[in-house]
Amino acid sequence: MKLHTLTPAEGSTKNRKRIGRGTGSGRGGTSTRGHKGAKSRSGYKTKLGFEGGQMPLQRRVPKFGFKSLNRVEFKPVNLDTLQALAEQYSLDAVNLEALASHGIASKNDKIKILGGGELKAKLDVTAHKFSASAIAAIEKLGGTVNTI
Repeated sequence: MKLHTLTPAEGSTKNRKRIGRGTGSGRGGTSTRGHKGAKSRSGYKTKLGFEGGQMPLQRRVPKFGFKSLNRVEFKPVNLDTLQALAEQYSLDAVNLEALASHGIASKNDKIKILGGGELKAKLDVTAHKFSASAIAAIEKLGGTVNTI
């Protein structure tokens, strides 16, 4: 086997369609572009989302809702998550550092404690916000609620 004898496998390559090479080629004249219209012109490019004059999808679909630029988004953490943390790592205080180090939230998240699930351990909880049911459940067991 020599480099100059190598050829591609039979049927694996096709000849390129050479357009605009005269009428005798069968692909001259309009060069497969058809007659007239924007697509037959040189330099033609469609706008993103253009649907041939039909009302584009982004204009057909109804718009609704509003998100304030000044909104504050909280990472929700339920009581059952706190209970699981307290059992697994034998914690008596849960704060932002504990939640971040155990992968519940990142260190930059604002955290809101919600009353989902059941809490059995007495915990001192520090977070940005608390729901009323979470405060009641934590204080019922003798724990403390600290808002940052």
